Amino acid sequence: MVLARVEGLTYRHPEAERPALEDVSLELHPGELVCVLGPSGSGKSTLLRALAGLVPHFHGGSFVGRVELGGRDTRRARPSELAGMVASVFQDPEDQVVFTQVENEVEFGLENLGVPPTEIPRRAREALGAVGIGRLAMRRTPELSAGELQRVCLAAALALRPQLLLLDEPTSQLDPAAAAGLLELLAELDATVVVSEQRPARPLEHCDRVLFLEAGRLLLDAPRETALEWLAANRPAYLGRSRSDHREAPVTGDPILVMDEVAYSYAENRGVGPSSLELARGEVVALAGPNGSGKTTLAKLAAGLLEPQQGEIVRGGRPAYLSQDPGRYVVAERVDEEVALGVGGDHERARAALHTVGLTGYDDRHPRDLSSGERERVALASVLVTDPELLVLDEPTRGMDPERKNALAQLLRREAAKRATVVVTHDLRFAADVADRLVALGAHQEAVVAA
Repeated sequence: MVLARVEGLTYRHPEAERPALEDVSLELHPGELVCVLGPSGSGKSTLLRALAGLVPHFHGGSFVGRVELGGRDTRRARPSELAGMVASVFQDPEDQVVFTQVENEVEFGLENLGVPPTEIPRRAREALGAVGIGRLAMRRTPELSAGELQRVCLAAALALRPQLLLLDEPTSQLDPAAAAGLLELLAELDATVVVSEQRPARPLEHCDRVLFLEAGRLLLDAPRETALEWLAANRPAYLGRSRSDHREAPVTGDPILVMDEVAYSYAENRGVGPSSLELARGEVVALAGPNGSGKTTLAKLAAGLLEPQQGEIVRGGRPAYLSQDPGRYVVAERVDEEVALGVGGDHERARAALHTVGLTGYDDRHPRDLSSGERERVALASVLVTDPELLVLDEPTRGMDPERKNALAQLLRREAAKRATVVVTHDLRFAADVADRLVALGAHQEAVVAA
């Protein structure tokens, strides 16, 4: 039995130079857990949106071929008509949330499907419990951390009990324990699950099948064991680290950041501290810890975006901060103009920064036409171009494929001597590649991950 079928799908976004998907054909069967891999901009998100019927209905563009879901042609059945069969969680949970209270957000989809009112609260609570955030039911969504918000969106999708569950980077902002729990949960579902991931280690442990996309083409569609062999031979970065485990100790210089017993609390009595942290020029420090442990708050304090309510911060240089979701702050209509904003419109420096992050030739593209990983690199170029002495990066690998993560780690190590660098991340493999020290919030410990 076939649940979903894609036949010869070629799709081009409006005004795009090349197709996002080109001659893609595949079938999905009930109960499968399918992992979709590929570089940033390869068409993974577009494929998931096509399976949900969002392409072409919500995105326009040129659509050739056929996509069927439960025997229904998605060109004729609108996404609203498929809502009871398919559910999606997008890359950016911030843009998916509608309500300001967690429980209401999870109940919303059930109400739209016409679930009996007496069933709705129970199903919402069950879904929140399944993703480990039952305690957040009455919390306001604007008060949640990015990882907590991501789990709210997952709960809202699970509550619908869809036959086809489409997840685009569902663990990108989850701590390792939450990510492991999610993948175990997905493996137990009766639904067909399609997961697009740039942290592939755990999905590859649980999936039945792997799709690999590149430049819009489906290069691989194979069972897990065959796919692992193909990845080892052709794309080894997707199976593990590529750097040497032998790295020289950092050559440190003058102190750039000293945080002495700093604390900050929000209105809901959540925040961070008291915490202390010191960084010298030449050091790269990774901040890790569970969702909601205060990593982003500490990063904002370090960069000067928040003032401590307790304690003292001394900076020995100019800071720059890369936020978790930089795509929300795009203001220019060209990539080079966006990057040049921080250096008085100097396009030559902007182009050099784009080259540094692997985006040569993207100058005249609109930032919002790029993939999530590409937008992340534009934002990285926008802070690197200013030559900061304190660089604070909040989840910089979000949406980046493993090969780009390796390139970013090498870049940060190569330029480490110029500055002090703080990296907030849930990607412990990336932390091990890039950091001299790992500071774990919520665990009251600091561990050396590289010497």
